[in-house]
Amino acid sequence: MFTTKQLTRFSELDSHLYQYILANSEKVTFMRIRELAEATHVSPTTILRFCRKLDCDGFSEFKTKLKLYLKKNDTTFIHDSYETMNEFLERTLKTDYQSKIQDVASQIAQSEHVIFLGTGSSGILAEYGARYFSSLEKFSLAINDPFFPMHGKYMKNSTAVILSVSGETAHIISQLHRLREEGAVIVSITNTKTSTVAQLSDYSLAYYINTEFIKKANITTQLPVLYLIEMLGKATYESLHKL
Repeated sequence: MFTTKQLTRFSELDSHLYQYILANSEKVTFMRIRELAEATHVSPTTILRFCRKLDCDGFSEFKTKLKLYLKKNDTTFIHDSYETMNEFLERTLKTDYQSKIQDVASQIAQSEHVIFLGTGSSGILAEYGARYFSSLEKFSLAINDPFFPMHGKYMKNSTAVILSVSGETAHIISQLHRLREEGAVIVSITNTKTSTVAQLSDYSLAYYINTEFIKKANITTQLPVLYLIEMLGKATYESLHKL
């Protein structure tokens, strides 16, 4: 129901609505516009603008489309990872991604410590990222425990790479605050640039793909994250040899 093109046009409030609707789809189909406005702490006008961005004349049409989408997806439809990755790669070629990657790589190359942070599937990718960067001569560590103790003297002149699909996970945001307070430079890789994690970062890389769930399990493809980790790793290696 939400296309990649629509996602890239979302404002911060649109992204907030999008996340709420994804998590409460069935409930939203029975809500009045004022009820949704109260639940999401936005104005009815904001919701109407959101609906128009989805090619709906109003909230009623949006709910009708949402009901049809949910009915169609009673038998779960899973997006083709090949098509998703192709769309992502096309966007990276048309934007300033390469310039951003070079900037981030330069920052990482100059850091004394590099920390990859994530939980769940993002935690697994954090471990992969730390190993990949270490193989490319930039020793890195991974943290996938939300309660892992972090002490200030190790954070000075460090770069933390935060991996989070939603960018709204509470304990990741808490750890990000702690890392920033201790002097770390924050790099985020998230699905949208309007998420809390992205907004709190010094450098943010967003990949904009459809979020997918089977019941409560998040099965959003992580291929763009792998791509960005490897691109950053190789660019960091090149920056190291220029220093």
